Amino acid sequence: MATGKILVAQGGGPTAVINQSLVGVALEARRFGQIGHIYGAHHGVRGIVDEDFVDLTQETSHNLEQVANTPSSALGSTRDKPDEAYCREIFKVLQAHQIGHFFYIGGNDSSDTVRIVSQEARNANYNLRCIHIPKTIDNDLVGNDHTPGFPSAARFVAQAFAGANLDNAALPGVYVGVVMGRHAGFLTAASALGKKFPDDGPHLIYLPERTFDLTQFLGNVKAMYERHGRCVIAVSEGIHDARGTPIAALLAKEMEHDAHGNVQLSGNGALADLLCEEIKSKLKIKRVRGDTFGYLQRSFIGCVSDVDQREAREVGEKAVQFAMWGGRDGSVAIKRTGFYSVDYELLPVEEVAGKTRIMEDEFIAANGTDVTDAFRLYLRPLLGSGMPDAFRLRHNPVAKVLQKK
Repeated sequence: MATGKILVAQGGGPTAVINQSLVGVALEARRFGQIGHIYGAHHGVRGIVDEDFVDLTQETSHNLEQVANTPSSALGSTRDKPDEAYCREIFKVLQAHQIGHFFYIGGNDSSDTVRIVSQEARNANYNLRCIHIPKTIDNDLVGNDHTPGFPSAARFVAQAFAGANLDNAALPGVYVGVVMGRHAGFLTAASALGKKFPDDGPHLIYLPERTFDLTQFLGNVKAMYERHGRCVIAVSEGIHDARGTPIAALLAKEMEHDAHGNVQLSGNGALADLLCEEIKSKLKIKRVRGDTFGYLQRSFIGCVSDVDQREAREVGEKAVQFAMWGGRDGSVAIKRTGFYSVDYELLPVEEVAGKTRIMEDEFIAANGTDVTDAFRLYLRPLLGSGMPDAFRLRHNPVAKVLQKK
């Protein structure tokens, strides 16, 4: 069997830095003389079973670097969730093309695909090295301090809420911003990093790690509105009641479902609209506005963490090194060292595949509507350099002449 061919693919939702990982694989592989061809699969695992490959060996280094700095998935992605039969088809194609190394950049489902393909190769006594490269804006891969893609998306969320807070302060009212996150609230929690002054929003943060109670929510909004004369709220799309039912499904008459039967939470404004209507009707507050961030933070060009870029490149490079020198399959993981530096490990893919990390209790305030300083210290170095700042006019009042005090 030829060992000189490698295949790399991208799966799941795009991110601002996923191409850094792709290019990290492509350029690092060129350093190894035994690798003759570097193939990329269009649209993830679907491209593999369709044998829709491109030869990255023929790409110039300059263009690869340009692609690395471009958000979204250069090879295209897929939402296909392979079962064992699908993975056997993947393996057949890899075997037919004499692929010796398979790299899959993605999240939970992608790691599980790597696990199954690796097992198929062992069953067939085929010498295939399989490496999962981490990626997800949800930050929900176990075994990782954080995952590439999350810091840039978190930077966007923090800046967006800082801007929404300024807008809300100028024209007071209630603002509801709904952020991606079905099970893990890391991205919604990033809204807290947009705060500078004590009375800045978000004044309330709701995460899927805590049960959501509509009556309590309205009480909290009322209290914040009376205290500040306004209220900015960050809400995860995955908030749910005590039974685990998404709030969006409880409030809406009709909800779209995705291919896996889950209530479609991303890409529509239903939850923001429903919560705004509850606030208007129950609290009688006139100026209530809502936004759904949806897909904006995934591939927003020009809002990228330099830390995220660097680490996304390095997980791709380390994947190749682990494949060539490590002698085992696995999932690359980021480990934090010191106040802020990182190292990389290769975890057994079984420790990552199909599992979901949620926000740790130490990151969530006791009242369940804010984050702790521990979370702020965790996230701040990931956002990178050059975070924009906001300032206020100092309050130097002029004495009234015509009006009585």
